[in-house]
Amino acid sequence: MAKRAKNYRNAKEKVQQREYGLDEAISLLKEVKTSKFDESVDIAMRLGVDPKYPDQMVRGTVVLPHGTGRVKRVLVIAAGEKQKEAEEAGADFAGGEDVVEKIQKENWFDFDVLIAAPDMMKHVGKLGKLLGPKGLMPSPKSGTVTFNVKEAVTEIKRGRVEFKVDKTGIINASIGKSSFEQQDLMDNTREFVTAVIKAKPPALKGRYVLSIFASTTMSPSVRLNPQEFEKK
Repeated sequence: MAKRAKNYRNAKEKVQQREYGLDEAISLLKEVKTSKFDESVDIAMRLGVDPKYPDQMVRGTVVLPHGTGRVKRVLVIAAGEKQKEAEEAGADFAGGEDVVEKIQKENWFDFDVLIAAPDMMKHVGKLGKLLGPKGLMPSPKSGTVTFNVKEAVTEIKRGRVEFKVDKTGIINASIGKSSFEQQDLMDNTREFVTAVIKAKPPALKGRYVLSIFASTTMSPSVRLNPQEFEKK
């Protein structure tokens, strides 16, 4: 096992093996940050679901009140006036079948999110083997297959985050940067965790949120108290 850096070991000593309140946890993460770059602040939630059953799948989207600290490059594939709407809303790229062809022939992926109008999915569907492995395939469930491209682009630019439980029952997401004000990080965390709690599958029996951990890119994780969010 690789030896941890001195800064990490020093930070680890300050983190107690207990559940922290949100205010205390965010304050601690800011205290133990030692790197010079602006680290991401991440949330990991372990859920009491078994994703192999469709009725226990957890996924959704949430717009963080203070954004993520990262502006995503948005591509919209649509026809006619919808392309103009996308550009006016702030899309970085907009096109139709020509963009589909560019992705196919040039292996072009200079975008972070792909939004497609429903009537263009017959063309976008051809890109499944290229987009799927990169997590770029649009989906109605994630709000990226829609005729309301203006709203979709605006929300993504504002800081919309998509979440989906993985096969181990864990949801991971970045909810800001370490340079954010403490209150902003707290607001974003509450908004994200609350959205996941609201997405609880109706068929689930037993405890839903098993644990919540917060960390920065280079820091040890801090365990949060789930009950603090369940009361909200």
